Amino acid sequence: MPDKGPIDWNATFARRAERMRASEIRELLKVLDQPDIISFAGGIPDPALFPASAFSDAYAAILSSGESGPQSLQYSVSEGYLPLRRWIVQHMARLGVACEVDNIAITSGSQQGLDYLGKLFLGAGDTVLVTAPTYLGALQAFNAYEPRYDILRLGQGNVTPSAYRDGAKAAGGRVALAYVVPDFANPTGETLDEAARLRLLDLVEELGVPLLEDAAYESLRFEGERVPSLLALDLRRHGSIERSRVIYCGTFSKTLAPGLRVGWICAARDVVHRLVLAKQAGDLHAATLTQMAMHRVAEAIYDDQVARNIAVYRVRRDAMLQALARHMPPGVSWTKPKGGMFVWVTLPEGLDGAELLAASLRDARVAFVPGGAFFIDGSGANTMRLNYSRPSEAAIDDGVKRLGVLIARSLAAGGAGLAASSSRQAS
Repeated sequence: MPDKGPIDWNATFARRAERMRASEIRELLKVLDQPDIISFAGGIPDPALFPASAFSDAYAAILSSGESGPQSLQYSVSEGYLPLRRWIVQHMARLGVACEVDNIAITSGSQQGLDYLGKLFLGAGDTVLVTAPTYLGALQAFNAYEPRYDILRLGQGNVTPSAYRDGAKAAGGRVALAYVVPDFANPTGETLDEAARLRLLDLVEELGVPLLEDAAYESLRFEGERVPSLLALDLRRHGSIERSRVIYCGTFSKTLAPGLRVGWICAARDVVHRLVLAKQAGDLHAATLTQMAMHRVAEAIYDDQVARNIAVYRVRRDAMLQALARHMPPGVSWTKPKGGMFVWVTLPEGLDGAELLAASLRDARVAFVPGGAFFIDGSGANTMRLNYSRPSEAAIDDGVKRLGVLIARSLAAGGAGLAASSSRQAS
């Protein structure tokens, strides 16, 4: 048989593969290995805060036990390690959510939960309602299932349910789900107030669709009163998690350790049952030893570790806000988050965040994430996300100063009118 040459892999992939794109954030993490780069890029916890000794002790105790050692190395149930699920039930109760272990499924990070939920709810052409901007990882998780997107407008002038339905129908599908990061959102750092949460619950109830609540940053509040979770608010309305349409995605990545990849879903039993079937087809279960270690550490030090994180990240948030006020030229504005890991910066119209990043890496040696990646409609070119959880206060001030000089230079090159087009007042 004649040699027809090498296979054209691009011609063999399923159509959904075309929607898979490299994460700009994950790609930017590669620059962290360059010692002269100040990185405000990935949403990365400070590794100096990881409770390494607590995990070391937990792993040693588990593996040295004649009972738990063999169990930790064995296959396990897809729902997750029962003691860890029981701990999460107690944790959710403290957040105002009454649930049982059957309402909890352990995932390999909340990112896997988003992927499986996309698999469960999305068909090709269905509509996902998201904020603009929204978490890039959620878009990556959903994209493989070939949806379209529409924008949640959570102010008083929200789009009507019928408008969302009509838009989805015109595109050949249905409104399938809504997704939001309500607390210290990635990428903006902003938090939905209770009134906006109630309006969102009204909307999804009218549409009859599930609402995915990504609670990755909920525990990292620096100041102010905690706003009840969407799931807690929905339980007040309906009295039982079995009647709630909110699906809560939790994680230990921002509190204890991201590298262990332990998250959870809290939802009605019917959702958890289907999620477990997806888990069985995906990876059978999260690593048993890791779940057992996470349970031991969470049970022993969770609250203390969260308090430790907050104490450090609050100082760094303050350092970034102060540096922005000192070093940014007129026309630049930014959010003032009350927790989480991010500040969202808006540049004057005409500046492009992606172009600025290229110049910054070359000339200023500062990394950040251009904001356009977080928008589904091609907007947001003049925005950028800055992370403050990993760099020191001195690095934050130095890096923001370098960015300020670069932005001022770019504005000057674009004309004096552009530089004076908007006030310096922070948003």
